[in-house]
Formats: sequence, structure tokens, C-alpha cells
Amino acid sequence: MAPDLIITLVILAVAIILFLSESLSVDLVALLVLVALGLTHVLSTQEVFSGLSDPAVITLLAIFVLAHGLEVTGIADKVGDWMVHLSGKSEVRLIGSLMITAAFLSLFMNNIAVASILLPSTATIARKSGVKLSRLLIPLAFGTLLGGSATLFTTTNIVVSGILKDQGYQGFGVLDFLPVGIPIIIVGISYMVLLGRHLLPKEKKDERDEVLRQAEEDIIATYQLVDRLFRVRIPAGSRLIQNRLVDSQLREVYGLNVIAIERNGGNILAPMPDFIILQDDILLVEGRLQEFREKDIEPFLEILPISDYQKQDFESQDIQIVEVVLSPRSQLIGSTLKEKNFREKYGMHVLAIWNGERVIRTGLSDLKLAFGDALLLQGPRDRLATLRLSSDLIVLTADEQKVKKITKKAPLAAGIFLLAVIVAATGIFSVGEVMLAGALLLVILNVITMEQVYRVVDWRIVFLVAGMLPLGLAMTKTGATAIFANALTGLLGPFGPHALLLGLLTLTVLLSQVIKGAAVSAVIAPIAIQVAVQIGVDPRALAMGVALATSMAFVTPLGHPVNILMLGPGGYTFRDFFKVGLPLTILLFLVVLLLLPVFWPYFPH
Repeated sequence: MAPDLIITLVILAVAIILFLSESLSVDLVALLVLVALGLTHVLSTQEVFSGLSDPAVITLLAIFVLAHGLEVTGIADKVGDWMVHLSGKSEVRLIGSLMITAAFLSLFMNNIAVASILLPSTATIARKSGVKLSRLLIPLAFGTLLGGSATLFTTTNIVVSGILKDQGYQGFGVLDFLPVGIPIIIVGISYMVLLGRHLLPKEKKDERDEVLRQAEEDIIATYQLVDRLFRVRIPAGSRLIQNRLVDSQLREVYGLNVIAIERNGGNILAPMPDFIILQDDILLVEGRLQEFREKDIEPFLEILPISDYQKQDFESQDIQIVEVVLSPRSQLIGSTLKEKNFREKYGMHVLAIWNGERVIRTGLSDLKLAFGDALLLQGPRDRLATLRLSSDLIVLTADEQKVKKITKKAPLAAGIFLLAVIVAATGIFSVGEVMLAGALLLVILNVITMEQVYRVVDWRIVFLVAGMLPLGLAMTKTGATAIFANALTGLLGPFGPHALLLGLLTLTVLLSQVIKGAAVSAVIAPIAIQVAVQIGVDPRALAMGVALATSMAFVTPLGHPVNILMLGPGGYTFRDFFKVGLPLTILLFLVVLLLLPVFWPYFPH
């Protein structure tokens, strides 16, 4: 084998290992791939950086901006709120309408943006209807993925279309995904309504009535807060007397969080850091009692009997318990609460964190936060507005979910978006050029600002695509793609193009459960095109199959960031996604196998 081929295969293997290990962020891995291809002279300098100017990347940038125009003007929120509220309190109707809403919005917007918009209203409706949130969030996630399969405006579909163009073939148009994508949406939603909902985490007998009657206490039970609560009294001679709470070192030395302080028959909730501790104060603290017993030296604190607590015991007219989840582009991701001065910035105390696997109630200040983490907060009600305005957090529980009002520029944003889609659908101009023109028009007409543009673009996805596209080019240039295509053709070729489509779909779906779809499509699409050339079928047909398969990330939460976003709020495990997602994946697999050759013939006339 030629040296360039060996180098490319090594870079590909290392990239896949890093993607699977998640030791580095996917965008960083993609950029390292790009640099490695340049430094080893596998690609020229122009080829190395071609991904940054690729039409696929420009289209991605424009879609982020256009979708944000629908968000800031209130259109997306209004559509989501209106459609979901039509469902009433029936679980079947809730799941159906929620998935239809998510799929519809995902036709035009980034899947993660849609999930972020619908998540708070879904939590509110779950409380009002008495349906457990865990019965709704997997359907919400799957609805966004189903909708994304039916439009060009999904990252993986844009990448595959760009690879086709780079290899001299016609890319996909705006409407090319609909013939197979719409049946996928219909079948996927029907599955969840008829069968999939029975595989979701079960409600116990009569649990719905219990939820409706005791909805306020559910969140405390979910976070198992009472298991870590105990009461302590400040005895005479304690060194804490006349000290500020922030100077007590209760958190640093003993791992205790002070939830409330009883004084003179009153109850002071969420005491501020500068609160002065007095003799005979009784502190309600959160921590490990046994560890505290081992460290405590009398007369530091006196342990008292614990009472049964419910949510109202942690709230008052001025203090509230709220649940939030980290947003996809949150600056808190990868940092600790202490590093980001969370208490000082938001004025809220973190009681517990759900990380998708377990509830964490101690050592919270030094815990590195991850995407999808859900936080249980306690603090002043007047700080709720600050939480809602934060781009780092999505508020799940509050007095009422407030939907953004439609602004005066909403018709302008909607008009520009629709015009861009219609013009792009005609095929007269490049999709990337049309979408970028629409995005710039939003800025020129002051619907959004350039500062918002820089903030709303998910640069991690942009750099992932820009870094992986040159890898696909290197694989084709060095012959690596031909090797994989030859192997696949030799194994399945004798059984015809349908068998090869089956092999490509299987490989793509398996990789898409653990690796970001954009990376999978950048590697598999060139192989699919090469296979098509070798057996004489339409490359666009097999490339379409790969694009659709990358949207089938239902089996594990790792398959798509939308799934990860639902882990914390839904209290899901990997097993929950596997139970619901595997049958759906097999079903949609069959849909693609049956319908793709009908709408995208192997041998077009």
C-alpha cells in the first residue's frame, strides 16, 4: 500500500477510536484530523481547508441563523405551544401531537433547537395532565430525529449532499428527502403511539391520580432529596456562633449544603452566604450523615431527629424550587459550579444534580457538569426571570411556562425563511447561496444582530463538518474509499444492489448509535458513492440511503445530542432508549429498504 493510503487509514482509525472513547470533543477530533492530513501532506493546503468554504458548511451556518430568526420573533415557541396544547390530557394524544410538532419544526430548524424550545412546555403540560415526564421526552427526542430525516436542512443530509457535489454529482435539493422522509415520519409516530409508548418507563397502578394529587412532591422524590437530609443545632460554645455561613466551611470540610435555618420558631429558606449563625439555630443540611459523624468534634454541631419533608417545606412566598437542564451550548458544560460562581451569578442554590445515570447530592461544587445534566435549584422567586433569560439553562419547572410573544418582526422573519426555502427548492441557485442571502437579510433588516449570529451558530458542529469533509476527500484521493467499497462489493455484490444497500444501511445505523451523524456520513457517503460506481447504479440513491440511516439514532442516547438532552429531565437509562429505539430502528430500516428503490431507482431512466 502507498504511504498516503496507510497514513489515511491510520488517521481514520485513530479518529474513530477518539470518537468512541469521547476523551476529546468531536469538533476537536475533527480539527486534529484536518491538521494531521495537512502535516503528513496527504492533502494540499487548499484541500485541507476546503471544508471551511464548502457549500455544506455555509448552508449549515445559514440554517442556524434563519432558525434563530424564528426563535427570537416567537414564531417557533408559538407553533410549539399551540400544537402541543391541542392534545389535552390524553397520553396518546400528547405523544402524537408532541411528535408531530417536533417533526414539523425539525423540517426547518436544527433538531437540538427544536428540542430546547419544546422541552419547557412539555414539562409544564406533563405537570398539568398528570402524565410522567419520562413518558413524553423520548417521544419528543424521536420526533425531532424523524422530522430531520425528511429535509435537506439536517446536518448529516447537508454533509452527504456536499460530498456528492464534491465528487462531481448533483447534490440533493430541498424537497428530495420528502418522498421517503414523510413515510418515515408517519411510520415512526404511528409506532410510538401504538406500540412504543408501552415500552416507555411504566407508571405504577393508579400512579397518574397520585401524580395529579401530589405533583408538588414528585420532584423531591425524583431527586431523592430526603435521603440526604438531617438537622443539626448550634450548641453553646460552637465555633460557628457569630460567623457568616460562607465562613463556616460546612461545605468545604464536611460536604454539607445548608437548605434552611430554623430560628425563634421561624424558617429561613435558602439562606444567603453572608447570613450570621447564632446559638440555638437549627440547620437543615444536605449531606452524608455518617461521614459528618466521623468528622464532627463536639460541641461543633448537635445532631437532631429528622422529620418527613415535602416540596412545600423547601418553598415559601419568596423562595422556590425549580428544575433546569443545561442547554446544548451552555458555558457551564465542562466546568464546575464553583468555577462559574453559579450561586453568585444566578442567586440560586443547587440542591442536587441528575446526570442521566444517578442523582448526585454531595460534592456538587467541584463536580464537572456535562451536557444533559439536570439541576434542582432553590432560591428567590424573583431570580426566575434571570434563569429564563440565560442561554446556559433551560427552565423545566416554574409557576407557569411563559411562551415568548410574537414580535412585530415575526412576519418578516417568517417571510424571509419561506422565501429562502422556496427559491432554494427551485434549484435555480445553490442552496447555500440562497440560505446565506436569507440569513444576511435578517441582519440587514434588524430582525437579529451580528452579535446574535455569532452566538447562535453551533461552532462545534461547523468545525466537525469542516474537519471531516477533507477526511472523506483524502479517503477518495488515496484509494481508501475504493478498498472499503471493494470489500463491501465483494461480500454483497453477488446478491445485487438491494443487498449492498442493506449492508450500507446496517453499517451506517450501527455507527450512528455511538458516533455523531455528521462524522459517520462524512466517512460512509464516499464509500457508498464508490460502491455505486463499481456496480453501475445511481450514486445518489445509495447516498440517500446513508443520509437517511444517520437519522436513525434511536437505540442509545449517545447517538444524538437531542437524546442526551432528555436523559436528565426524563431520568432515563441506556436501557430505556434501547427498549424503545431498537424496534423503531428495525421498522424504519425496512421502510427505507422498501421505499428508497421506488423513489430513487438504482437504474434511473
